[in-house]
Amino acid sequence: MKRAIGISLATLAIALAAGSARADEAAAKKWVDTEFQPSTLSKDEQMKELAWFAEAAKPFKGMEISIVSESLTTHDYESKVLTKAFEEITGIKVKHDIIQEGDLVEKLQTTLQSGKSVYDGWINDSDFIGTHPRYNQTVNLSEWMAGDGKAVTDPMLDLNDFIGKSFTSWIDGKLYQLPDQQFANLYWFRYDWFTRPDIKEKFKAKYGYELGVPLNWSAYEDIAEFFTNDIKEIDGQKVYGHMDYGKKDPSLGWRFTDAWLSMAGNGDKGLPNGRPVDEWGIRMEGCNPTGSSVERGGDTNGPAAVYAVTKYLEWLKKYAPPQAAGMTFYDSALIPAQGNVAQQIFWYTAFTADMVKPGTPVVNADGTPKWRMAPSPHGAYWKEGMKLGYQDVGSLTLLKSTPLERRKAAWLYQQFIVSKTVSLKKSHVGLTFIRESDIWDKSFTERAPKLGGLIEFYRSPARVQWTPTGVNVPDYAKLSQLWWQNIGDASSGAKTPQQAMDALATAQDAVLERLEKSGVQGACGPKLNKKQTAEYWFSKSEKDGNIAPQRKLANERPKPETIDYDTLIKSWPATPPKKG
Repeated sequence: MKRAIGISLATLAIALAAGSARADEAAAKKWVDTEFQPSTLSKDEQMKELAWFAEAAKPFKGMEISIVSESLTTHDYESKVLTKAFEEITGIKVKHDIIQEGDLVEKLQTTLQSGKSVYDGWINDSDFIGTHPRYNQTVNLSEWMAGDGKAVTDPMLDLNDFIGKSFTSWIDGKLYQLPDQQFANLYWFRYDWFTRPDIKEKFKAKYGYELGVPLNWSAYEDIAEFFTNDIKEIDGQKVYGHMDYGKKDPSLGWRFTDAWLSMAGNGDKGLPNGRPVDEWGIRMEGCNPTGSSVERGGDTNGPAAVYAVTKYLEWLKKYAPPQAAGMTFYDSALIPAQGNVAQQIFWYTAFTADMVKPGTPVVNADGTPKWRMAPSPHGAYWKEGMKLGYQDVGSLTLLKSTPLERRKAAWLYQQFIVSKTVSLKKSHVGLTFIRESDIWDKSFTERAPKLGGLIEFYRSPARVQWTPTGVNVPDYAKLSQLWWQNIGDASSGAKTPQQAMDALATAQDAVLERLEKSGVQGACGPKLNKKQTAEYWFSKSEKDGNIAPQRKLANERPKPETIDYDTLIKSWPATPPKKG
């Protein structure tokens, strides 16, 4: 009798397992058929990948985990759609919180300081790549995937397909974060106005060169002046040659830390960030930050940085709508969509989806945009080999303070939302690309004409010059908040650009000094250089073959240069790069 019961229980267990497997497979098939199209994988390959997730998740079935990310269309899709799919396929319930970026940074900073886990998994900007390894509280993903996380690492993940991997790696090449969404900060302009024969003729008559995509700030300035004060009106509406924002607000910091100084020519050559001086003006020798002020070998308050702030203020006052000076990032974001701005030098591709909505003043009746995006023009101090702009890279991050089993479950979800099974569809929803295979998929070749140059840019060789904050910045949370406070003083008129940048450099050095004295960042923490004269550092950079800090240029307005947009696009490759 006992043996019979044993056999029946065993049979029941097998039957239940088989039934569970069929349920998992049915759930996966439903999602593959109804939601996860298009995909760079075949449906059979998608089912294979989802079967792996279902099997790997068995030890965690019934668990509820928490994830956090900033507010973005891509993350809304993850939170509302992908969590549901993941739960149905794996049995793991995910609470994916969406909060403002500033709140996320604050929560992360608190967690790093306290060592207490608030979330099981994080999606935070790769701007923290200089912070995470130094505090030694973030999981080294390269070691994790080969060690404790090996059994829960997707064999189809294909790390080499991620276009932002270099942004999330430490100086030893080890991966600390994995890109989940990316968008760049580019030049935006009204293609329909720039190609109108009467406008082109009028511009050529005044300036002696062709109206086109500006390659440098001199040309951008001419175009801003031309539309604001020469064209003045189009179709009875007042037009402006520039758009920006200037309110003393935390978002003003992003306007500058998101690589505005690198566009001017601040820092040294090198990708993804300048070495030894990066675009924040922070000098790093070996792995140790050594100062941001010119007197310590940095470039935060050098001539290139002051020029960057000066031009920002000048253009805001002269060429932007009067209300722009009192706007925050969020207030100003969609002003160009209203149809009265000719160009914007500092424009995020994350706005693309909103800028192609049918019926808006900047969209044609056939759904194609009246505008285009293109590589940003560079300032007078910029030299070939420097980065040219910023790319936001929200990245998957695990902390050591999260209990191991919860960390494994969180890692499964994090991989799921970047897997090839779902990434192409997610890219179509949020237009924030992370995979080379998605960028070159035929579905985006077909959609490209309605996206204003987004696909062409991401397929271009120019893409590599747009990078996030890098490894020179040892504590992003502490240092980034100094920017809006100090530059806000220049924006409000309380200080000159030089005074504001002097104050910023001093404040950054004070934070670096506190970190050095505390010793919390170990061997790669700050080690400040002793103060020297500016001349000492100018001479040293020239002697060493570096750029930063640079001397003040005698001419900060070189000859204006433009290029025809369609000519530029045709010069880029039409086939994907070879792997390997």
